[in-house]
Amino acid sequence: MKTTKTGLGELERAVMKIVWANPTVSAETVRDKLGQGHKETTVRTVLRRLEEKGLVRHEVDNRTFMYSAVEPRARVAARAVKRIVDWFCDGSVDEVLVGMVDSDMLDKAQLDRLMERVEQARQGKTGAGRAKKGAKR
Repeated sequence: MKTTKTGLGELERAVMKIVWANPTVSAETVRDKLGQGHKETTVRTVLRRLEEKGLVRHEVDNRTFMYSAVEPRARVAARAVKRIVDWFCDGSVDEVLVGMVDSDMLDKAQLDRLMERVEQARQGKTGAGRAKKGAKR
């Protein structure tokens, strides 16, 4: 199985995309959505490996294993980026972003959208933090 830059094999990555797109999913549904004629045993093996890696979990519903993502895709991606930033740039996010701009991976419009989303996320955290503090009083 070919391994991608994410540390997941190609089939594992395809399965994770399906898991992230659904609140819960069975191995049979994953196999159907893959649409490449994979055997159900292969899909079950991949799901078991992903569970061992801590990316999915399962619950049993009428003798059927129903899988769900342990964390949202964005959080897993952020951790992967953090590993890259730590490894290549000694933890300097600035260096990574400047490098992305220098190599034309990000343009001004993308940077503006990114800043907008960062601000929204920051406000969401602040609002959630205040709500929690208020609830404890």
